Amino acid sequence: MNILDKYIIKKFLAAFFFSVVILVTVICVIDFTEKNDDFIQHNLPMSKIIFGYYIYLFPYFANLLSPITIFIAVVFVTAQLAARTEIVAILASGVSFRRLMLPYAMGGAVVGLMIFGLIGWVLPIGNKSRVAFERAYIKLPYRFQGRNVHIKIGPRSYVYMESYDNTSNIGFHFALETVDSTVLRRRLTADAINWDSTKHVWHLSPQLIRTFKGAQDETLKSVPARDTTLNLFPKDFASTYKLAETLTLPELNAYIRTKIERGADDTQLYLSEKYERYAYPFSIVILTLIGVTLSARKSRAGVGGQIALGFVLAFVFIIFVMLSRNLAQVGSLSPLVAAWIPSTIFSVIGLALYRFVPK
Repeated sequence: MNILDKYIIKKFLAAFFFSVVILVTVICVIDFTEKNDDFIQHNLPMSKIIFGYYIYLFPYFANLLSPITIFIAVVFVTAQLAARTEIVAILASGVSFRRLMLPYAMGGAVVGLMIFGLIGWVLPIGNKSRVAFERAYIKLPYRFQGRNVHIKIGPRSYVYMESYDNTSNIGFHFALETVDSTVLRRRLTADAINWDSTKHVWHLSPQLIRTFKGAQDETLKSVPARDTTLNLFPKDFASTYKLAETLTLPELNAYIRTKIERGADDTQLYLSEKYERYAYPFSIVILTLIGVTLSARKSRAGVGGQIALGFVLAFVFIIFVMLSRNLAQVGSLSPLVAAWIPSTIFSVIGLALYRFVPK
């Protein structure tokens, strides 16, 4: 790393963090004005609002807007160098354009690694508090609306409930079935099942147990009310509002395994979140190099026009991310493919720009 590399990286990272602070601060102020009525309704002190919510919302927005802020930083720094003919002098000294892009790639890699650590471990920890705050003071109280719920809780065990009340943790018309392949071996039914928070067990109302040993061999047994443990918990019926955002990468992997074992129908959502966390940092490097290619020469529109173009491309990238995420969640695309589509498309765009845009 020579003096030129250090000079560009320093200006690039300084512009990036400055853009993050300015842009996210403005958005947080707008967010505060929109939610101020909720804060007043709950009589929340300013200290609780700032240190219980916005201190966690700030890094969340910083990560969300990183494609925009990285473009702003790259275009601003590079366009300034081009406007002062510094890039012309650098290229005239024998430095190739590819070599000129190296410090930008290094700076983008630093930002990408920071974002990977942020979205993999740091942000989810803060999001736990942020999402809990939103549930308590901004969102309406959650009520479980599922009907005729089927959950796999073991290799051979399946639970059924007609309905569940998450406020009192009571399930109605409960059934526990033991199945070998496609053959029903045992079925336990109870009118109600409720969670005992002191013992951390489920309390079953009187049960009726049917055991099937053959097509014509069936036994029937009545059992009084009792406590039991199941691989089932009240959190399985709790709100999943932004749950994926509150899970660190190891927690997300474990949660996905549980979802797959239970045959849940919303596994795609969490797989999409997992793969996006790996693809997102890579896209930061791609966007950085595209920004260099677009702004490395003087433009009649000036720095402002190039920054505006950067905004447009960054928004297009975010739209691609949202579109591919939705396609993955509805099952139209594999979550792995959907997560990498935006980065792949913009990699192709970047290569085309590098080849055809005058440098």
